[in-house]
Amino acid sequence: MKNAIDKIDHSHQTRNDALIANAAILYYKEGLTQNEIAIRMGVSRPTVINYLRLARQNNIVDIRISGHAFSQSSLSRELREKYCLTDAYVAEFTADTASQSEQETKALNHHIARVGAEALFDIVQPGDLIGVSWGETIHLLAGEVPRRNIADLTVIQMIGSMKSPLISTAESCAIRIASRLGADCYTLHAPAVLSTPELAKALRAEPVIADQLNKFDSVDRTVFSVGSCDTSALIIQSSITSEADFEWYRSQGAVGVLCGRFIDRDGNHISGAMDERVIGVTLDQVKKARSGILVAGGPAKFEAIRATLKGGFVSHLVVDEVTARNLLAEKEHE
Repeated sequence: MKNAIDKIDHSHQTRNDALIANAAILYYKEGLTQNEIAIRMGVSRPTVINYLRLARQNNIVDIRISGHAFSQSSLSRELREKYCLTDAYVAEFTADTASQSEQETKALNHHIARVGAEALFDIVQPGDLIGVSWGETIHLLAGEVPRRNIADLTVIQMIGSMKSPLISTAESCAIRIASRLGADCYTLHAPAVLSTPELAKALRAEPVIADQLNKFDSVDRTVFSVGSCDTSALIIQSSITSEADFEWYRSQGAVGVLCGRFIDRDGNHISGAMDERVIGVTLDQVKKARSGILVAGGPAKFEAIRATLKGGFVSHLVVDEVTARNLLAEKEHE
């Protein structure tokens, strides 16, 4: 009896998928309006609207927006010239970023992540080894990458395993991007931060971990965000570092957290106690990659974004319009 029910359910789902696909092709390929589709298919307009929603939700339709289109504005050109970038992708966002609510901040981050996902797809090439960092923006980006295979692509996790009550684990970002691009994936089988320097040193010496860390020298392109150094930073909320260590780095001039490392206003690495316990990519290895794709925005991250640019880690920038204008208005310090 159960097999018969399963067969009926499967048949029903197949028919629904066919109806959804037909509505999608009429709308996206033939350019019919929703009313015209309703008449053609003999259903109501709300039903057509629902079909089109399900087409996107169930990945029957995968809408691809060219990342290159976001790099055609005068803002993009000025950012490229000022910061010696290969490209800059500007995500327009109309909210007043100077007084953002939490909801607006989340919406901004998601919009930047969507643009970053399209830019990443345009930047990567067959045969590339892509290093993926961790954080809220990268987590959002991973869910927005177009589902299209790129030949001979490999994705590698650049920071050891971390967990947060706010977002999923570090390895999930790399795995999800690799899955969407049809790439091989290498995760880093170690915690991001160990309890003691001695334990971290011993773990780095393990052949499996050592081999993974050595792969960072061969990364073609890196994709990362940057965290701020305010007290709400993810690195504090996730207990990756203690408040005492965090305050020490801030006292040394830290304005941002890049791939688990602290940087000052000029993008220089601030070496401290936490570095000896980190398992992950070094900032020298990040800088060594052919392309560094920074995806970040919002007023809270302005200093961190500027520092990352000044440090020479970035070849491709994905940023919101307000932050882009503030970066262009920024005067060089004597």
